[in-house]
Amino acid sequence: MKVLRWIDDHLEEVLLIIFSVTMVVAIALQVFMRHVMNSSLSWSEELARYCFIWLVYIGISYGVKKQRHIKVDVMLVLLKDKAKIVLNIVSNIIFLGFAIFVVIYGYDISKQLLGFGQTSPALHIPMGIVYLATPVGMGLTAIRIIQQLIKQFKALLGNEEFQVKTEQEVILENKEIQDQIEATENKKD
Repeated sequence: MKVLRWIDDHLEEVLLIIFSVTMVVAIALQVFMRHVMNSSLSWSEELARYCFIWLVYIGISYGVKKQRHIKVDVMLVLLKDKAKIVLNIVSNIIFLGFAIFVVIYGYDISKQLLGFGQTSPALHIPMGIVYLATPVGMGLTAIRIIQQLIKQFKALLGNEEFQVKTEQEVILENKEIQDQIEATENKKD
């Protein structure tokens, strides 16, 4: 159970770190090779590009998990607690439908590319694996949306607390935290 909890809590973060580090190392290595060694690597830019693609799709799931995905806050400002939750439930159901649509069609495209045997020019990675970023990332996103919906329904029924914050509220909260940290540091000096 602890392993599953850890995976649930940290899967996206670990994947994002792996893809980010790989991308940065590949680009830094390419810069070093070009400007110091006067040579070029044929595979580094391709690897960085594919890592970035995976990074984007895993990042969508991470944004949903942290409730930091893009949304319009105009309606949230006008609504009260329960109405905010209902609006979030509706928007999450629509987003879930979109995510499932992308998973289904993204998987079909990946499967076709794997069937064709097409590989990338420099790394010779099957292109279907590159295209799997879409269904995998959106599949994780769908799971995170379902988790959010469960919390939201529980909050709507009064069984759990769930706060819906606008971007302005999050910014103000982060500013307050930063001010508290600075005040603590100033007291130490």
